[in-house]
Amino acid sequence: MLARVTTFTIDGLRPHRVAVEVDIHAGLPAFRIVGLADAAVREARERVRAAVQNSGFEFPQRRITANLAPAHLRKVGPGFDLAIAVGILAASGQAPAAALERWAVHAELSLGGELRPCHGSLAVAEGVARVGVPGLVVATERAGEAALVEGVRIAPVASLREAVELLEGAEPAAVVARPAPELGDVPDLADVRGQPTALLGLEVAAAGGHNVLLEGPPGSGKTMLARRLPGILPPLTPPEALEVTRIHSIRGLHLGGLPVERPFRAPHHTISASGLVGGGSFPVPGEASLAHHGVLFLDELSEFSRSALEALRAPLEDGRVAVVRGQHAAVFPTAVTLVAATNPCACGFAPTSRCTCSEADLARHQRRLSGPLLDRIDLRVDVGRPSARDLRDPPAVTSRAVRERVVVARARQTARLAGTGATCNARLTARHIGDLARMDDAAQRALDAAYERDALSARGRHRVVRVARTIADLAGAERIERGHVLQALTLRQRSVHDVEAA
Repeated sequence: MLARVTTFTIDGLRPHRVAVEVDIHAGLPAFRIVGLADAAVREARERVRAAVQNSGFEFPQRRITANLAPAHLRKVGPGFDLAIAVGILAASGQAPAAALERWAVHAELSLGGELRPCHGSLAVAEGVARVGVPGLVVATERAGEAALVEGVRIAPVASLREAVELLEGAEPAAVVARPAPELGDVPDLADVRGQPTALLGLEVAAAGGHNVLLEGPPGSGKTMLARRLPGILPPLTPPEALEVTRIHSIRGLHLGGLPVERPFRAPHHTISASGLVGGGSFPVPGEASLAHHGVLFLDELSEFSRSALEALRAPLEDGRVAVVRGQHAAVFPTAVTLVAATNPCACGFAPTSRCTCSEADLARHQRRLSGPLLDRIDLRVDVGRPSARDLRDPPAVTSRAVRERVVVARARQTARLAGTGATCNARLTARHIGDLARMDDAAQRALDAAYERDALSARGRHRVVRVARTIADLAGAERIERGHVLQALTLRQRSVHDVEAA
C-alpha cells in the first residue's frame, strides 16, 4: 500500500515542499530511505522504528521504501521523522490515509515517540501557506512560532500517538501565543562622556542606516559607543520582524515571538569567512544575515582575517550574499548597519608620542584593512581620549532623545523612498540618488570640488550624498545644503578646506 505525506525542507531561507511517499509491499523485512537524503535523514530509520513501536503501534515486518520527492532536492535535518512515521502508519492501515491531504507535518521523533522541535518552523509554515495545505503539525514548543503565519491552522502535538489521533479527527490543542522577547537592560548614551563627534556619527548612522568605523586608542569608549547604537535605532516594522524571526529560526535561535528591537551581533575576530557571511557544505546564514535589519559589530577590526573582511565587501554593497557550493546556491539578506572599531596601530596610541610602533609596524597595521572595504564605510570617526573634565560633566544626550530624532528622520525617508525598494538612505541606489537626493547648487559645487581633488571615489561620492541626505533629514531640510555636504565629508574623515576655498 502507498501513502503520501507533505512536509518541507529548507534551502537557504526558502521552504520547499517535499512529498514523503511510503510504499509497503511483500518481501524480506527492509527499510530504505531514498531521495538525496543526508546522514540525519538516513538515521531516521532507527528513530522511526523505535518511536512507532514505543508508541504502541506495530512496525510492519515487510519491505518498506520511503521516497522523498523531488529526488533532485537535497534533504537535510531530522524534520522528516514525523512524516516518515505517519506515512508508514498510513500505508500499513494504522492511521487514516485520507486525512493526510489536510495536514503537513514537520518534527523530529525521539525513540519514545515524543516530538522534538526542529529549526525553521516559521519558514515551514510560510511554505504551507504558499502551497495551500490547510494545516501544519509541529512540536508543541514551535507552535507559537509557526502561528505567526496567517492563514495556516497550526496543531501543536507532543507525541506520535497524538499526531495519529489528530488524523483520526481529534481537535488540536489551542496554540499558546508566544510573547515578544522582553527587552533587556539596553545601554544608554547617557553613560557616555565627551565624544561629541562620535555621538553625532552614531546618530547619523542610526538615522540613515550608514556603516561607521570608530577609531581611537584603547579605553577611549569605542566598544561602549557601539553597544549603545541599538538603543537609538527605530523599532522593527512587522514585516522586518517576521524576516528577522525566520532567519533566526532557521539557525535555531528562537526569539520567542516577534522581536521589537533590532538584532545586534558581535562575532569574535577569530570567525571564519563562512561564519561571517554564510556558508557550509549545505549553506546556512552567517552573522551578517543574523544581523539583518540590525547592527553587525566588528570589534578589533584589524584582528579579523583578511579573507573574512574581504568577504564582506559585496554583502555591504548589495545587501545580500550569494553562497555557492558546487552546483547549489543560496542567497541570504545582509542589510546591516556595520559598526567597526579599531585601534590606529598595533599598540593603539598612534600618532601620539606614546606610540611604540615602528614604521614597518604602522604600514603592516594599515594593510590589514583594504581600501575597497574602507570605501564602503560611510562614516569614519575618531574617538579620542576624553579629558578629566569630560568625565565629570553631566551626560550630553540620552538614547531616548536621540531615538526620537532618528524615528522622525526615518519617517521622512520612508515617505520619500516609497516605491523604490529602499528602506533608508543607506540603501538608496545610484539610479535614484539624482531624483531623490534634492541637492541645491552650492551643495553640488562643494561635492564636485571634493571629487575633483581626488578626495572621493565614485562610490564614495554616492555615499557622501546619502550621508548628506540623512543629515538634512535630521535637520528637517527638504534639500541638501552646502553645510550638510561639508559635514558628511568631515564625518568621512576627508579634508574640506579645499572645498571651502572653492
